[in-house]
Amino acid sequence: MSSVTLSNITKRFGDFTAVKNLDLVIKEGEFFTFLGPSGCGKTTTLRMIAGFYYPTEGKVKFNEKDMTTVSPENRNTGMVFQNYALFPHMTVFENVAFGLKVRKKKKVEIKKRVEDVLEKVRLKPFIDRQVSQLSGGQQQRVALARALVIEPDILLLDEPLSNLDARLRDEMRNEILRLQREYGITTIYVTHDQVEALTMSDRIAVFNVGNCQQIGTPTEIYNHPVNDFVAEFIGETNLLDVRWRKEKEAFYSEDLNSSIVVTPSGSEVENAPLKMSIRPEAIEVSGSELSGPNVYVGKVHLVQFTGEAVHSFIALHDRNMFIKVTDLNKGPSTYLKENAEVYVQFPPSQIRIVPKAAKE
Repeated sequence: MSSVTLSNITKRFGDFTAVKNLDLVIKEGEFFTFLGPSGCGKTTTLRMIAGFYYPTEGKVKFNEKDMTTVSPENRNTGMVFQNYALFPHMTVFENVAFGLKVRKKKKVEIKKRVEDVLEKVRLKPFIDRQVSQLSGGQQQRVALARALVIEPDILLLDEPLSNLDARLRDEMRNEILRLQREYGITTIYVTHDQVEALTMSDRIAVFNVGNCQQIGTPTEIYNHPVNDFVAEFIGETNLLDVRWRKEKEAFYSEDLNSSIVVTPSGSEVENAPLKMSIRPEAIEVSGSELSGPNVYVGKVHLVQFTGEAVHSFIALHDRNMFIKVTDLNKGPSTYLKENAEVYVQFPPSQIRIVPKAAKE
């Protein structure tokens, strides 16, 4: 296993800067995820760790060893690509054994290591089958086995589940996590899927337009986003413009035409562009009048049933805005009815005041 340290990493392609001044440390044995939309710099960062790109500025270290300009084959990393990059004319055994043959391992050792890793990914019965005859999920396991069989110090996965259907993605998430824990290998995972990031990661780095916005555990990032981009990208949220009114010692929302009670109040910044973030599942809704702060009257505009949850979109009276509310499915009798008059409360402890992300 190895730790990975990226120090002041910048990567430019001509006039375009893909990654800007990135500093982070990935611990030994950690499952670390790069999360963000397309073109945000996450795959470019992974490729600099793999050695496919060299940074324009900064250093890449494995443990304390400088790997910045070391070639990919000399980094002892295992890579799983989005398209798997398997050899369709070869059998499962031949695909998995390929990296060991390149390293000129003895036939006896190759056979043992391939059989052992195929046992772990539950593909040993398919050892002599052509990979072109396998399902998408099985091909994904072959790609994992090929990366793991060389006993890498670091496992790199570039959106490995994006080509699978939803149910198979769920299964493979569990499979990858099981293998990562069994091997105890330092793993760096690239995805734009927030569910994958939240369910699999020890820590997450959220990227946008080449900048790392926040690093933290899934619960830290979800519950305490550092800006409106992170709040909106991780999970779902309701975002409202707010400002700090010093004379009233309170936050004020033009959207709601009222002051907002927040606990704790957080950092009050005069004249800074701020947003109020509240998650749909944190909002209280009732057909009866609610007591306490941050209570508004609204009308149910739309109800969406998703199976495990029910989403309701509520138009606040006299406001040209909708609030999204989410409840667990507890049976049809609990669903809100469209056009019903309701009371909506934003619990003060569930509100986060965050700055607007810088636009670059």
